[in-house]
Amino acid sequence: MNATFLSRRAFLDRMSTGLTGVALTRLMDGAPVQQPHFAPKAKQVLQIFCPGAASHVDLWDHKPLLEKYHGTPMPGGEAEVSFQGKNGNLMRSPWDFVPAGQSGKMITSLLPHMARHVDDIAFIHSMASRTNTHGPGCVAMNSCFTRDGFPSAGSWVSYGLGSLNENLPTYVSIQDLRGEPPNGKSNWSHGFLPAQHQAVSMAAQQPLRNLARPAAISPTEEKATREYLHFLNQQHAQAHPGQEELRARMAAYELAAKMQLTAPEVSDLSREPQHIQDLYGTHDANHLKAAYARNCLLARRFLEQGVRYVSLYCASRASAVDGLLNWDAHKTLKADYERHGPIFDQPTAALLTDLKQRGMLNDVLIIWCTEFGRMPTHQQGTSGRDHNPDAYTTWMMGAGIKGGVSHGATDDFGRRSVQDVTSVYDFYATILHLLGLDHEKLTYYHNGTNRRLTDVHGHVLAPILA
Repeated sequence: MNATFLSRRAFLDRMSTGLTGVALTRLMDGAPVQQPHFAPKAKQVLQIFCPGAASHVDLWDHKPLLEKYHGTPMPGGEAEVSFQGKNGNLMRSPWDFVPAGQSGKMITSLLPHMARHVDDIAFIHSMASRTNTHGPGCVAMNSCFTRDGFPSAGSWVSYGLGSLNENLPTYVSIQDLRGEPPNGKSNWSHGFLPAQHQAVSMAAQQPLRNLARPAAISPTEEKATREYLHFLNQQHAQAHPGQEELRARMAAYELAAKMQLTAPEVSDLSREPQHIQDLYGTHDANHLKAAYARNCLLARRFLEQGVRYVSLYCASRASAVDGLLNWDAHKTLKADYERHGPIFDQPTAALLTDLKQRGMLNDVLIIWCTEFGRMPTHQQGTSGRDHNPDAYTTWMMGAGIKGGVSHGATDDFGRRSVQDVTSVYDFYATILHLLGLDHEKLTYYHNGTNRRLTDVHGHVLAPILA
């Protein structure tokens, strides 16, 4: 056998060249895509999130046997203990399920406005969560991880595709009047991604603070100050190369300056005609419904201006306004949902109608989420339902989605997902696919690992794609 021997100098030269190549590969793996991997079906995402674990068996997932065996023990579940303890007997939904649309999809009579859209929706009835606790559940539904510190899906999309409008944020999170969802800002955090990919949080009733130019400063003075600040920032950045947090902070301030001109106009809902205000219910006598309706209208206006990812929340972690714990109906499900249902129903359905009428569903993918489901039994000693991480429903609508279909299934009582069981990884693998992104290739190098939104899991849900 012939052996090739290297001199010490040649060995060091080749080793340094090889390590440079490895480093370059790492940098390329972590670099923003800024363009799709392949032709996208969707360009933007509207996420509608109902925190509190909205009950699948009371809203979307019809279970006739739950009605038939109401008041009897759940077969095999007599000794089962869920999040808050033992459960009672099976409990049918307080509302009838009725067929809707040409597809005849069975949907709760609690949501008559939403029922009009079932032929455009792909329901995913076989979701399963890794946690039965609200905070980690909400974070997992947004980031695929139950722990804080990981980037949200909106941040990944911002990182991967960039902005469609340089004068507005790439990612906006619109909060309910009742407050932030469980675990708050972790739901729209940039995690370990560059800081500019975190969402800008706002609401119709709480516009962006400190945006207006002080009256004592003239437009000319403000422009000159901005130009000088830009010069100083560039000098400072050149003196500190490679500091992403610094560049992100500079970009954030520059975006804020641009938003001074654009954001007030976009968030001015008075520009909308009366028939649109009536469609959404922005002046409804129920102030919580009116507030959520204004947020829905604000979401459409941001999407219309090219915001890449909009998260819209309906309810909060715990309401100091009306005393309800969002959709978390442990004790009095009927009374709670008869308050939540009307707040959610008309404004959300109006938003879907408005987007469709404007032709925006050619570009906008709509996703509806909650963190997990609820038990088909009543919680012992109450008329509510306990947490159920083993079964819940999500849905998608719009760009690239096949409407009027249902994917997966739970068992006869809605206790567990049993057919085409779907994880949050599959959910977001599908969303990234529709945006033209391969979920296995959208990576960011962090702490020695090429991190992904979908971790090391995920499959695209092909049956729901158009």
